[in-house]
Amino acid sequence: MAENKIEKISKDIEGLNALELSELAKHLEDVFGVTAAPMMAAGPAASASAEVTADKEEKTHYDVILTDGGANKLAAIKAVRELKPDLGLMDAKKLVETPPQTVLTQVKKEEAEAGKAKLEEAGAKVELK
Repeated sequence: MAENKIEKISKDIEGLNALELSELAKHLEDVFGVTAAPMMAAGPAASASAEVTADKEEKTHYDVILTDGGANKLAAIKAVRELKPDLGLMDAKKLVETPPQTVLTQVKKEEAEAGKAKLEEAGAKVELK
């Protein structure tokens, strides 16, 4: 029964001229609080921002970058050597004293956050990229 009503309304609308359609659209906007304005099409900027958002969501590996060794360089050097046991003392010292330096490369988020916490605990400033 509802289909018959919808078909009848549809046929009535099809019989309206442009002015009557405009008045109908205005009436529907006023009564139901809807708009007849078309949605803006997604342009290149919108698709580019969608790609950036997708990249941020998909990021699973991070670089841990030492941006400042901090006041207690000895603690930062120890923390670096704990994170990278293959580094010698002089290499770790050089890494801490010449920021910015990448300490860990392409590690999982959990490992990157743990490394960042260890370095910050030693007084260093760190960022994840």
